[in-house]
Amino acid sequence: MGKLAVWKPLGAALAAIVLELALPNSPRHPPSKYPFFLYALLLSGTIFLAAPLAGLFRPRLLDWLRVKADFHAAALLFVNILNVATNKYALAPPIFFPAPDRILGVLIFDFSYLVGECLVSSAKLLFAGFASGLLAGLATGVAVGFSKRASYWINPLIRLIGPIPPTAWIPLVLVAFPTTFQGGVFLIALSVWFPTTLMTSSGIANVENAYFEVSSTLGAKRRHQIFRVGIPAAMPFIFIGVFNGTCSSFITLMTAEMLGVKNGIGWYINWQREMLSYANVYAGLIVIALSFHLLISLFFKVRDRVLVWQKGVIKW
Repeated sequence: MGKLAVWKPLGAALAAIVLELALPNSPRHPPSKYPFFLYALLLSGTIFLAAPLAGLFRPRLLDWLRVKADFHAAALLFVNILNVATNKYALAPPIFFPAPDRILGVLIFDFSYLVGECLVSSAKLLFAGFASGLLAGLATGVAVGFSKRASYWINPLIRLIGPIPPTAWIPLVLVAFPTTFQGGVFLIALSVWFPTTLMTSSGIANVENAYFEVSSTLGAKRRHQIFRVGIPAAMPFIFIGVFNGTCSSFITLMTAEMLGVKNGIGWYINWQREMLSYANVYAGLIVIALSFHLLISLFFKVRDRVLVWQKGVIKW
């Protein structure tokens, strides 16, 4: 049975294809120009047929497919149930729950606008705010962690401002910044600054004094102790802070783009919602989910490379 598990996704894809062809579409749903859902199922079936066959020559690929088989089959089952509930029987209001065909159609026909303009605009805003917040958070965290004087003055400020949700600053941002882009950068930077500062200072505070004593005995200056001893030893904490800041920045980005900007993926979703074009709304959500998934995956790749010595010791 274990050897046959790799074919579960193919079976799920074939079942979905049979149901798609056998059941008529509900007349309550506007007909799609092309059967994109059927095309997607045929492509999935082809992939899940070819991948196990290729795995016969690459045992590692076959092992990976066997591990992921249940998840892939469940995912296909979910979209199949969704298609039957919407496109075939219209169990929910079609205006709010469009058929998968229409959502895929938006992703295909509006791809250049969704990705080439909206996603690029969001990326500019996100990375400008993220980089600003990251640099400010690292600088503040290092200062608090290594300097009692800085800790005396900055810690109360961190405890006062840090817990305030970034979105609570919107009324002030609207009057304090000349453009919505600058206001959005500030909100995103603030969402990254607090967790990065907190975890960086905590990580440095938890570094064993023996490390600094040994480095001092060997003649290390203060700067060397900071950049060659303290910060590398605090890296696990720093990455946790950056990870929390990254997740917060995604949430803040969506809010920042609803302040009045004229482009961006968050703006696109809000605009389409007001137009009651929920197929476009769901397409935008899919683009967001895939983009953020890629960013988080990239973050973990960087973390694994930097913290290679942690492998098998701590998992998060």
